[in-house]
Amino acid sequence: MASGKDSDRTLGYMTRKDTEVKLPRPTRVKNKTPAPVQITAEQILREARERQEAEIRPPKQKITDSTELSDYRLRRRKEFEDQIRRARWNIQVWMKYAQWEESQKDYARARSVWERAIEGDYRNHTLWLKYAEFEMKNKFVNSARNVWDRAVTLLPRVDQLWYKYIHMEEILGNIAGARQIFERWMQWSPDQQGWLSFIKFELRYNEIERARSIYERFVLCHPKVSAYIRFAKFEMKGGEVARARQVYERATEKLADDEEAETLFVAFAEFEERCKEPERARFIYKFALDHIPKGRAEDLYKKFVAFEKQYGDKEGIEDAIVGKRRFQYEDEVRKNPLNYDSWFDYVRLEETVGNKDRVREIYERAIANIPPAEEKRYWQRYIYLWINYALYEEIETEDVERTRDVYRECLKLIPHSKFSFAKIWLLAAQFEIRQLNLAGARQILGNAIGKAPKDKIFKKYIEIELQLGNIDRCRKLYERYLEWSPENCYAWSKYAELERSLAETERARAIFELAISQPALDMPELLWKAYIDFEIAEGELERTRALYERLLDRTKHYKVWVSFAKFEASAAEQEEDEEEEDQEETDAVERKKECIRRARAIFERANSYYKDSAPELKEERATLLEDWLNMETNFGNLGDVSVVQSKLPKKLKKRKPITREDGSTEYEEYIDYLYPEESQTTNLKILEAAFKWKKQKLATSEEEYD
Repeated sequence: MASGKDSDRTLGYMTRKDTEVKLPRPTRVKNKTPAPVQITAEQILREARERQEAEIRPPKQKITDSTELSDYRLRRRKEFEDQIRRARWNIQVWMKYAQWEESQKDYARARSVWERAIEGDYRNHTLWLKYAEFEMKNKFVNSARNVWDRAVTLLPRVDQLWYKYIHMEEILGNIAGARQIFERWMQWSPDQQGWLSFIKFELRYNEIERARSIYERFVLCHPKVSAYIRFAKFEMKGGEVARARQVYERATEKLADDEEAETLFVAFAEFEERCKEPERARFIYKFALDHIPKGRAEDLYKKFVAFEKQYGDKEGIEDAIVGKRRFQYEDEVRKNPLNYDSWFDYVRLEETVGNKDRVREIYERAIANIPPAEEKRYWQRYIYLWINYALYEEIETEDVERTRDVYRECLKLIPHSKFSFAKIWLLAAQFEIRQLNLAGARQILGNAIGKAPKDKIFKKYIEIELQLGNIDRCRKLYERYLEWSPENCYAWSKYAELERSLAETERARAIFELAISQPALDMPELLWKAYIDFEIAEGELERTRALYERLLDRTKHYKVWVSFAKFEASAAEQEEDEEEEDQEETDAVERKKECIRRARAIFERANSYYKDSAPELKEERATLLEDWLNMETNFGNLGDVSVVQSKLPKKLKKRKPITREDGSTEYEEYIDYLYPEESQTTNLKILEAAFKWKKQKLATSEEEYD
């Protein structure tokens, strides 16, 4: 006897080892090179089908007398009973058994098999269906009713059993019985499809009142938007407009806050449109837009816009379009209230509508979204909300006090200790000036300088006081400006320019002297240029020369040398302007020669400096010599080009090695300059090398001779 491990009731007398599928042992492929003749999977399948043996079928048995028939039936029943004993849970075995008994016209035995099967598994609705079909097919009507009745009693939640039962009664013409079955079914509160089937059943027999009463029970059982809409469409189809409207009104009262309320309101409005009631439809749309959350009303807005385009006037259409865009902006600012671009667009939309209270409300909501961090980059877009708000109050509403309050609140909100905005200070001050409140403007600008001084604020404040002619205030402001930023060359230059415009030459010169004595300057070259131009404009040539010399003590940039030389070259023209016009031409030529000599001496000094003190600055020296050559050319007959040409360098293209990051070396071309004194040194080196080589050669020949 097989052990408990190997035995299994479902296998009968066989063991698990007997049922195992024995596969051939896989052979190991030694040569994995492709075969010379390749075959496809299609060829393999075709050959396998050709070699397949014919299917073995059992021989057909012919029964000739009742004895053989009895033996055959006994043998078949025994086979079915054996199968049922082995697999009682298998429904297919029961069904085949019952169908075989039916084929033998033994209906009592077939019914007995169905009853045994149902007794084993009455929850399987397929057995009930097949059992009832067997009774109906063989015209056992009462037996079929009995089966259906038992089935729906035991399995009331299986809709298919109810449908089949009702369908049988309706085919038999038993309308009252079918209605009674429907009523039994409705007591179990089926889904919507069951109720709709009952309604269609009543409508097929033109029972309108019955259908209406079923609809009433239907919406009570399933208080959903789709149920009410179906009910209203049913009434509308029957021409009962008042009843349909009542249905929609009941639905609106009960389901106004439902998730599908949008669909209900759209259907209600379209119903009123079909009834030629556009005012009612418009009221429904507006009521819905006020009550439904913005996130669920997108389709409703589209319908409302289309409705207004069809039935509304110009104002109604614009209002609908604005409402749609308003919904979009509300959705955007709800998702991200710190997206200030959306607030700008929203405010612009409301400004086009022209509702001042609405615009103020949007502005207040927008400026309430303060940036999360006190960093200027987060505030740069936000601050323009305040600016636009203030300009709107000043220009559109012309409310001076509200504008002043907006500027005041904005300046309070900004953390001036960390960063500030010169624009908002200046706009607030300019607003006060437009209101002829000069004291208020000065107070705002004074606070700005005290809390958050900036170049723009100083410049604008000085410009305002200068336009008003308050020179003493301008001087005090420049002093405050330079105390705050002593390295600002622009401020020094403008201060000196102011004093010069007032003919205060000594004050201007003193300011320039104080400026160039500062230890640090942001753009000293501009300051020195302004000082030199000032002295030239005053005709102080000696002072100008002294300034150039002082500048050369600080920097030896080639542009300073060139500027000094050009000044000396043009000094003759300035002296001619100062002297009388009736002087002799020879004296003018002599002065011109003297100026050229001075300019040439400066170029000589510059060339000597680059030659002796800064030989590595070859390119600057070459540029200097080119400027010198151009100046000599411009002098005409008085110039001497040969003086410069003998000093000009030769341009040489050279290559220098550059090591890359990966260790490889590449060569880069560059321009080098070879000056005359360097070429002489090179020639001497070549002669020295040649002499040394010759000496070595003579020494070698003497050794060979010895």
